[in-house]
Amino acid sequence: MPFPKSIRLVEVGPRDGLQNEPEPIDTPIKLELIDRLGAAGIRYIEAASFVSPKWVPQMADYREVMTGLTRRKGVTYSALTPNLEGLEVALECGVEEVAVFGAASETFSQKNINCSIAESLDRFAPVLERAKSAGVRVRGYVSCVLGCPYEGEIAPAKVAEVSKALYEMGCYEVSLGDTIGTGTPLKAKHMLEAVAKDIPIDKLAAHFHDTYGQALANLYAVLEEGVAVVDSSVAGLGGCPYAKGASGNVASEDVVYMLNGMGIESGIDLDKLAETGNWITQTIGRPNRSKVGVALAAK
Repeated sequence: MPFPKSIRLVEVGPRDGLQNEPEPIDTPIKLELIDRLGAAGIRYIEAASFVSPKWVPQMADYREVMTGLTRRKGVTYSALTPNLEGLEVALECGVEEVAVFGAASETFSQKNINCSIAESLDRFAPVLERAKSAGVRVRGYVSCVLGCPYEGEIAPAKVAEVSKALYEMGCYEVSLGDTIGTGTPLKAKHMLEAVAKDIPIDKLAAHFHDTYGQALANLYAVLEEGVAVVDSSVAGLGGCPYAKGASGNVASEDVVYMLNGMGIESGIDLDKLAETGNWITQTIGRPNRSKVGVALAAK
C-alpha cells in the first residue's frame, strides 16, 4: 500500500505530556504552550483532561485551560472525558471534541480506571450518547495494544475486540496506544492487521511511546499500511504513571522531521515546533527528549 500523501498530527503534549509532571505547572504556561503549538501549524491539540484532581492533580485547572485558550481558526481543541460528569463540565467549557480511553489488558484497565474492560465500555456508552446529542465528536483510545506492564504480550485479537466495541459505540476514530513502548515494527503491523479487519484504516490512529526507541520505526510500519493519523507529544513530554520506565510519547519534532523526509505533508512548521519544544522543557525544567529538537537547537 502506498504511504499516505498527508497525515494529521494529534498533539497530546498539553495533556498526556504534562499530566504526570510532579510539580504543578501554572495555567498561563499551559495556555502559552497550546498557543505556540497552534502557531506552529498543529491543527489538533489535546488540551485538557476532565478527570478528578484527586487522580490527576496536574489537570485540576481543566476549566481555566479550556475556557482560557485562544481558539485559532481550523484548530480542534479536545479533552479527555472518561465519564459523564467530566463530559458535562467539558460541555460547559465549550469543548468541541472529547476522548474516552479503554485498554486491551484487563489488569491495566483495573489499575488505570478501577474497572474491567467490559465495565469501562459500559461506562462510555452514556458518554457517547450525551456527546452525540450535544453535537460533540468522540475519539476512542485503546491502551496496551503492543504489550502490558502487568500481562506482557497482548493478543492482537483482544485489541481488535476493544477497538471494534469503541468504534461501534460511535467513536469516529480509534487511537491505538503502545502505552509502554515495547512494540516493534512487525508486531505493530500484525496488530493493525487484526484491528483493520473490523475498522476502516482511515478511522485508526497510532499512539506509540518511545520507551525502547522503537516509536519511529513502528510509525513507519503502520504508515506503510495506510494509517494517516499520528499522536505525538512536543519534546517527547510525558510517560505513563502505571507503566514504570515508560519514557513517554514519541516527540512531535522527530515525527515531523521523518514525514518531511518522506515527502508526506503535515502542514507543520518544524522550526517553530522545535522552538516550542525547547521553550517548554526549559520552562518546566525537563530534558528535551526530541532528538531533532536537540539537534536543531545546537545549530
